[in-house]
Amino acid sequence: MKASYRSLDVRGRRVLVREDLNVPLKGGEIADDTRIRAALATLGDLAERGARVIVMSHLGRPRGRQPELSLRPVAARLAELLGCPVAFSEDCVGEPAERAVAALADGQVLLLENVRFHPEDESDDAGFAARLASLGEVFVNDAFAASHRPHASVVGVARHLPAYAGLLMLAELEALHRALDEPRRPLVAIVGGAKVSTKAGVLRHLLPRVDALLVGGAMANTFLLAQGKEVGASLVEPEAVETARSVAAEAGAKLVLPLDGVCARRAAAGEPTRVLAVDAIEPGWMVLDIGPATVGRFKEQLVAAGTVVWNGPVGVAEIPEFGAGTRALGQAVAASGAFSLLGGGDTAAAVRALGLDGFSHVSTGGGATLEYLEGRELPGVAVLREAG
Repeated sequence: MKASYRSLDVRGRRVLVREDLNVPLKGGEIADDTRIRAALATLGDLAERGARVIVMSHLGRPRGRQPELSLRPVAARLAELLGCPVAFSEDCVGEPAERAVAALADGQVLLLENVRFHPEDESDDAGFAARLASLGEVFVNDAFAASHRPHASVVGVARHLPAYAGLLMLAELEALHRALDEPRRPLVAIVGGAKVSTKAGVLRHLLPRVDALLVGGAMANTFLLAQGKEVGASLVEPEAVETARSVAAEAGAKLVLPLDGVCARRAAAGEPTRVLAVDAIEPGWMVLDIGPATVGRFKEQLVAAGTVVWNGPVGVAEIPEFGAGTRALGQAVAASGAFSLLGGGDTAAAVRALGLDGFSHVSTGGGATLEYLEGRELPGVAVLREAG
């Protein structure tokens, strides 16, 4: 396990914290503050313990300095949630940042401007990393969701400062470890989403570990196509049919595929729908959600589960007509009493939109969670000190 900053006496020390405050904005307003709330535990604890807290984050994918991607609105919301002032620096390096850091007193918080206003962040430029690191005495990475990126603000600063894990980072790593490395059996994985090609690594890494692998979403159509079934106008990946066939052969009886689907001619709200068996998909019709027989089949696996890992919705859940399957599975997972880990940005967004809760851990990581589930080492985690 990685070392926590809580082993340090941080009073009076400049602590440089990488958070993922990459929140969605609409008209300059924060549309969803989930990621800001996730950062509160670490930032609030550091401030209470007298650290001089300097926060770094990215926002969006700016090309140079774009005012609409400024972190200033995030600073205002962070101050509201922390219940204390949050200073803001107009840049993340140079004289503005240095002046803002010098003005900090013990227990105060400063948010630096978007690190991606500097392209050197994404290229992990050594000079840029050194300039960021010069602002702090200790580095804390609390941005699990950005830790699959070898960027200056994620890994580069750790070459200059002692690097520790934040509370959110530790919670993410502990949940993943508990689910994958020391699971309570049976371990059931639900994998959805659109493409087999983007999830093949996840499927292959999970297979030796799980007792059952439930596949839904559009990616299930490619598995059905690999079995020789007609899938109508459903979204498929013809180029991934061989991959699906290979995974199915490797999985054997562990693989649980849909029996039926909620179908329509278009993936749009208000469309007439039909429930069709996977052996009877008609031309021109698309499978857009798992059907009731599939829900029943999947629930049978979930009732007895000791651990559930879920990555990817099992239908086009953002459209009401095609969200019932994801909702039903979410309710079944929450009611199962299993340790449940939900990972991936689409999964987290779907359960929030459907008003579902009761899960053990909903990961803040999108691509980072996916890469961890593939068994890949995350560079932003690898650079952190090991505990004891």
